[in-house]
Amino acid sequence: MTADLAEMSLMGTEKAEAMTASANVLADHAGAMGERLARATADETRLASLAARAVAEARTPAEAAEAQFSYAMGWWGRAGAQWLALNDEMARAQADALAPIHKAATANAKRLRKG
Repeated sequence: MTADLAEMSLMGTEKAEAMTASANVLADHAGAMGERLARATADETRLASLAARAVAEARTPAEAAEAQFSYAMGWWGRAGAQWLALNDEMARAQADALAPIHKAATANAKRLRKG
């Protein structure tokens, strides 16, 4: 009975430590993603401003339409790239967050097999 209580206490501590490490990893990834998205937003704001200026300075309706079309096509490409990058970052965050939990669980299973 005493050995079981000691093992259960150790398992609880290991799980708490693993969950804390996992939460820290997720916080780090969230911060990095937030910074990247803030930079992308600033870049897109700058590009939208340039496009608005090009539309406003167009000498003909065709030039204005061309400026709008150029911005819209560029936006679609940038939005797609942002979506793919965010998807990749989220997958990496998930894998990195699970690593400490997996490490603790496999170490625990290995220890229990020996015991």
